[in-house]
Amino acid sequence: MSAGALPGRKVVEIRPSRGLFDLDLGSVWRYRELWSILVQRDIKVRYRQASLGIGWAVLQPLFTVLIGTVIFGHFAKLSSEGFPYPLFCLAGTLPWTYFQEAARRSSVGLVADSELVRKVYFPRFILPVSSVTGPLVDSAINLVILLAMMMFYGVMPTWRFLFVPVFMAIGGLIALSVGLWLGPINAKFRDIMHTVPFLLQVWMYGTPVFYSITIVKAKWLPFYSLNPMVGVVQGFRWAVLGKTSYDPVSIWVSISAIVVLLFGGLLWFRNRERSFADII
Repeated sequence: MSAGALPGRKVVEIRPSRGLFDLDLGSVWRYRELWSILVQRDIKVRYRQASLGIGWAVLQPLFTVLIGTVIFGHFAKLSSEGFPYPLFCLAGTLPWTYFQEAARRSSVGLVADSELVRKVYFPRFILPVSSVTGPLVDSAINLVILLAMMMFYGVMPTWRFLFVPVFMAIGGLIALSVGLWLGPINAKFRDIMHTVPFLLQVWMYGTPVFYSITIVKAKWLPFYSLNPMVGVVQGFRWAVLGKTSYDPVSIWVSISAIVVLLFGGLLWFRNRERSFADII
């Protein structure tokens, strides 16, 4: 207890980071109540004054699947590896939708909560973490829809379904990495908030969301797999459908990307953290 502290009162010492590798990740657990409050707030704000409420979490992936089925399944006649195309498409859309929303929110979270950042101290790392956590609620709802569609088409889950949380977690860590890099940049240059949706749209077409990885020629596959979301989407399909093509190298690329991007993002975010209140 520091000098002058009242008996029975808990004292929190706020100090600057000590060195480049002082990441203070334990602060996320110490401020877990704030983390929970921010997640609940984001969920309530998302559906407040929406006539369909949480129904939008259902309609968004369903409309995406409908458009993908018509364009890529009916007109382009892309391979769905023997599965009904709507089911094949939804199995790719679900992990991508979560990643896309988590990456978007975590990239703009500092600016969106600028008033909070300027007024009170808390570990700023909480903001991108809560931004990545919130969309999991929508994903849980969509997972129920996916299971219902699997039952409709007579595709039964296998033991591989236990790996679904693993691939969703990998996708969330990739989204967190994106937010840690782009969040501080967006705090200074607001162009990022307009660029991120476009980049994510381009990124989606470079990921096997609407098509099978089997259409990629073998000579290009190592370069194609450098996209860390390839392993996540393919792994999720493998866990859900069981018999789809799966390149184990791609998931190791995803994990390697997390190690590099997440650690580098943590260092970058922590280094810029002390200036957030001044530049936002």
